[in-house]
Amino acid sequence: MSLHLEHLNPEQLAAVTLPDRQHALILAGAGSGKTRVLTTRIAWLIKNGYVSPAGLLAVTFTNKAAREMLTRLTAMLPVNPRGMWIGTFHGLCNRMLRLHHRDAGLPQAFQILDTADQLAVVKRLLKALDVDDDKFPPREVQWFINGRKEEGERAGTVQATDDFMRRQIEIYAAYDAQCQREGVVDFPELLLRSYELLARNELLRAHYAQRFRHILVDEFQDTNRLQYRWLKLLAGPETSIFAVGDDDQSIYAFRGANVGNMADFERDYKVERVIRLEQNYRSHGNILDAANALIANNENRLGKNLWTAAGSGEPIRVFEGESDGEEARWLVEEVQGLARDGMRFQDMAILYRSNAQSRILEHALFSAGVSYRVYGGLRFFERAEIKHALAYLRLVENPEDDNAFLRISNFPPRGIGARSMEALQDAARAGNTSLYASIGALAGKAGASLATFRTLVESMKSETRGLQLAEAVAHVIAKCGLVEHYQNEREGADRIANLAELVNAAAAFNIDESTVDMATGETTDPTVMDPLTAFLAHAALEAGEHQAGEGQDALQMMTVHSAKGLEFSAVFITGLEEGLFPHEQSLSARDGLEEERRLAYVAITRARERLYLSFAQTRMLHGQTRYNLPSRFFDEVPEGLLKWLTPRLSDRRAPKQGGGFGSWTNTRSSPAAKAQGFGQGGGESGGFRVGQNVLHPKFGTGVIVDAEGRGSDARVQVNFGRQGVKWLAVAVAKLQAA
Repeated sequence: MSLHLEHLNPEQLAAVTLPDRQHALILAGAGSGKTRVLTTRIAWLIKNGYVSPAGLLAVTFTNKAAREMLTRLTAMLPVNPRGMWIGTFHGLCNRMLRLHHRDAGLPQAFQILDTADQLAVVKRLLKALDVDDDKFPPREVQWFINGRKEEGERAGTVQATDDFMRRQIEIYAAYDAQCQREGVVDFPELLLRSYELLARNELLRAHYAQRFRHILVDEFQDTNRLQYRWLKLLAGPETSIFAVGDDDQSIYAFRGANVGNMADFERDYKVERVIRLEQNYRSHGNILDAANALIANNENRLGKNLWTAAGSGEPIRVFEGESDGEEARWLVEEVQGLARDGMRFQDMAILYRSNAQSRILEHALFSAGVSYRVYGGLRFFERAEIKHALAYLRLVENPEDDNAFLRISNFPPRGIGARSMEALQDAARAGNTSLYASIGALAGKAGASLATFRTLVESMKSETRGLQLAEAVAHVIAKCGLVEHYQNEREGADRIANLAELVNAAAAFNIDESTVDMATGETTDPTVMDPLTAFLAHAALEAGEHQAGEGQDALQMMTVHSAKGLEFSAVFITGLEEGLFPHEQSLSARDGLEEERRLAYVAITRARERLYLSFAQTRMLHGQTRYNLPSRFFDEVPEGLLKWLTPRLSDRRAPKQGGGFGSWTNTRSSPAAKAQGFGQGGGESGGFRVGQNVLHPKFGTGVIVDAEGRGSDARVQVNFGRQGVKWLAVAVAKLQAA
C-alpha cells in the first residue's frame, strides 16, 4: 500500500526517511504537517521492515491525537492497531503497570482516580487525620502532592524547609499509604510508579529497551522532567528516538512543561539531524511574517522561520478602542460583517489571554444575537465561582431562597455537614418554612455553625443597604469568604479575577436594558425591580440562554491556551495591552516574557486568512479601571504588515526592550475600590486629564494615571513604563500632550 511519499515536501520527506538507527529532532512549526510526518514515519519504518508494529512506541499528549494517529496508520498499512504501543503518557504507563502489577506493588484490578476522585480522597484523609482544612486546604494539598510526584519525588525524598512544609510531607506520606491500602492510583502516580518500576528492575528495563527499537514522541516541547526521564529509561543502546516538537509553541510551563527538554535531548543523545519543518500549509504570508518577527525576539530558541507558498494575503487589521466596551462592540460588528460576506461563525474565533475578559465580549454578542460557544470552558455566568457569588447575592436579597442557601451555606467550608443539613431540612418541612427561617430550630454545634452563617448574611444585608449596585456586589464578594478560599487554590487567580469581573458587570449594568423581553421587544416597568433583583435576573438570563447548541453554527471563544492545535479562517486576538498580554505576572517570572511571546505566537498562527488585533485605552478588569498602553508585541511586528482601522497614536507604543510598561491601575475610580472606602481621584489638572498620553523630555512617553490640584499647584502622576510611575508638577515638568 502506498505511503504517498511523493506528496511530502523535501523536509518532510527527509524526516520520514531518516536512517532507522539515528536519533532525530524535528522542529515542526505551526501548520507544517507535523502529524502527517509522524504517522508516515511510523508507516515507513514498518513497511520497510525496520521495525514490527509491536517494536515501536509512540507517545502523544491527548487521546484525540492518539486516535487520529492510529486511524491514519490503519489507512496506510494493513496492521492491527491493538498490538501497537501508541497512546498518551498516562495511557501507556497504565498499560505497563497492568502488565507488571506485582512488580509495581499494585493489585491487578487497581483503580485510577480522576482529579475529582483524588480530591475526595484528600478530603477524607484530612478529616481522618484531624487536619485543619483552613490551614491546609484540600486543593492545596492535592496540588502539593501532584507537584512532588511530577518532579519524581516521594514523601521521603522531599526536603522540608519549615514546619508547614514538614506537615505537608507527612500528609503526602499518609496519602500514599492510604492509596496503597485501597489499591488506587492518581494520574501523576501512573507515571511515577511506572518510572520507579523501570528504574529499580534492571531485567524489565532491558526487556523494553530490547523491544522498543523506535520511540517517537509528539509535542516534545510539552514534556515535563519526569516524562523525559521515563523516556530515557525506556531507550536502550539500540533504540532510536524521533522527537517532534516546536519550542516556539511551549506554553504550558504552569503545568510543569519544560521546554529545555528539547535542548537537553539534543545534547544527551548527540543528535546529528535537526530537521526544520518550516513550510506552513495553514496561514497566509503576512500572518506568518508577523509570527516570525515576533518570536525572533526570544533569545532561548532553537530557531526556524515559517513560510508559505499561498501568497501574502491580507494585511493584519488593528483596532484601538477608547474602552473595552467599544472594543467589544467593534468586534461584534466585524464578526457580523464577515458573516454577511459568507464566512461561517464556526470559522471565526475570539482569543483572549484571561478568562475574565470573556464577560464583556459575551454580553456584546448576547445583546447582538450572535450565537457563540465558549471552547474548553464555561461561559462567564456559568462558572462555579460566579454561581457561588450570585447565590450569596440572592440570599442577601431573599433569605427564603432555599437553592441559594443549599449552594453556599457551607461554601467556603464552615463546619455545616451533611447531617446538619438533613436535620435543617427536616425542621423546615415540619414547620413549613424556609431553611433560613428554620436555623433557630437546631441546637448544639450544628445550630451554632448555622447561626454564625445567618449572622454573616444579616450583616451583609445590613451593610449593603443604600449602596450602589456595584458597591453592594463588591462588598458581598469581599465579605463572604470566596476570595480567601480561592487564594489557596493552585489556579485560584483566575477565579478571583472572575469575581472581580462580576463587580465590573454590575458597574456596567443598565437596569433599563434588563426590562426588555428579548423575544418580543416589549419593555416592562423598570420600577418594579430594584437594581440587585434586576441584575440577578439579567445574570440568570445570560447564563441560561444563547450558548449555541451542538452542531449549530457558532462563533468560537477561548483563551489562547485553549486554542493550541486549532485553526480558523478569521482570528481576533483581543486585549493586547501591557499588563494583560503580556500578562503583568510574567514580567517578574523567570522566562515569563518569553513564554508570553510564545503564547502570542500560538495565537497568531491560529489564523488562516484574516487576523485582527485589538486593544483598549481603558479597561475594567479585575475590579479596577486600567489606563493601558498597547502591548509591546505591536513594536515587534513590522509596521508594513499592519493596517490600523483607527487613527494610530504612534507614540503610545511600548518600547522594544526592557522591563516594559505595566497597565497602571486607578483603584480610586473602581466600584470595588469605592466599596472599600476609596475616594475619587482628581479628573483634570493643569489642562491635563487622567488617561491622557504625554511626552516628557527625560522620561519619554507615558500615560497620566492620576491628577490633583489646580493652576500652579497642579500635579499629575504619570506611568512612564520602564522609568516608573512619577508625580510631576505641571508648571515645571515640560510635559507635552501626545
